[in-house]
Amino acid sequence: MLSAPAVAQVGTRFDALDALESEAIHIFREVAGEFDRPVILFSGGKDSTLLVHLAAKAFAPAAVPFPLLHVDTGHNYPEVIDFRDRLMDRLGLRLVVAHVQDWIDDGRLVERPDGTRNPLQTVPLLDSINANRFDAVFGGGRRDEERARAKERIISLRDGFGRWDPRKQRPELWNLYNGRHRTGENIRAFPLSNWTELDIWSYIRDENVELPSLYFAHRREVLERDGMLLAVNRFVRPTGDEHPFDATVRFRTVGDATCTGCVESSAATPDDVVAEVAAARLTERGATRADDRISEAGMEDRKKEGYF
Repeated sequence: MLSAPAVAQVGTRFDALDALESEAIHIFREVAGEFDRPVILFSGGKDSTLLVHLAAKAFAPAAVPFPLLHVDTGHNYPEVIDFRDRLMDRLGLRLVVAHVQDWIDDGRLVERPDGTRNPLQTVPLLDSINANRFDAVFGGGRRDEERARAKERIISLRDGFGRWDPRKQRPELWNLYNGRHRTGENIRAFPLSNWTELDIWSYIRDENVELPSLYFAHRREVLERDGMLLAVNRFVRPTGDEHPFDATVRFRTVGDATCTGCVESSAATPDDVVAEVAAARLTERGATRADDRISEAGMEDRKKEGYF
C-alpha cells in the first residue's frame, strides 16, 4: 500500500467531475458493446455537445462509432445550425437529420395553432429510429432537468411504439445495466443522468468545450411574454401591447425559437456562467422553456408518448 507522501507524489486527481466523466464513458462503452446500431440524439445544445465530447473520449483514438440524429424543427437559431455543421466537419461525424417540415409537408403532422414545433418532434424521432433501425439512442437527460428523471433509469426500455412505461423500469444496482430487448423495442441511454447544470458548465469550463455563441452574453432584441424573455426573430414577432427592446442576454438552453427564452446576463465566459448558475434558484427549463410550463407532469406525459 502506498504511504500518504507516495500517494501525493503520484499526483492523480479524482474529484466529482472525474467520477461523472468516468461513469458516462462507461455507459457509452457498455451500450456500444451490447447494441448493434446506437445513435446520439443531437440538438446543438450544451448537453448533446457534451455527449459528443464524452463519446469521442470513450472511443479515442478511434472515431465515434455511431452517427448523430438531429430532429430539426425548422425553428432553430442560425448560430446553432452553423455550430452543428462545423462540429460535424471537425470531428468527421455522420449526421442524420429529420426535418419536421417534411412531416408537415406530406401530412403526417399538422402545424400547431401556436406555431410551436417542440411537441411535433416525437413522430419524426420515432420514425427516424425505426427507419434507421437504431436500437439504442443516447440522450442528455439530467437529474435536475425534470421530475420524470427520478422514475427513469440510465438504460430506459421503450416498447415497439417508442413508448415509455415508468412501471416497467428495471433496477440498476452496482452499475449493472440491463439492455435486453425484443425485436422492435429500443432503449434510451442517459450518460448524463447524474449530472446537474452546474456540473455540465464546470466540466465545459475545465475541458474547454466549444458551444454555440448563444450561451454567452450578447446584445439582442427581445420581448417579454408570459414572464419570459423571447428573442425577436422571424418566428417570434411582437403582438398587441408587446414592446421589443434591446438587452444583454444569454440562453441557458437552446431549442425551438418560438418557445425558448433567454435571461438577462453579463456572463460572457464559462467562468462567468459557472458563477451565475451556482447562484441561480430556478432551473433552466423553468426559466426558459415555455412548453415545459404546461403542467408538472408535462414532460412525463411527452416521454410516455415517445419523446426523449
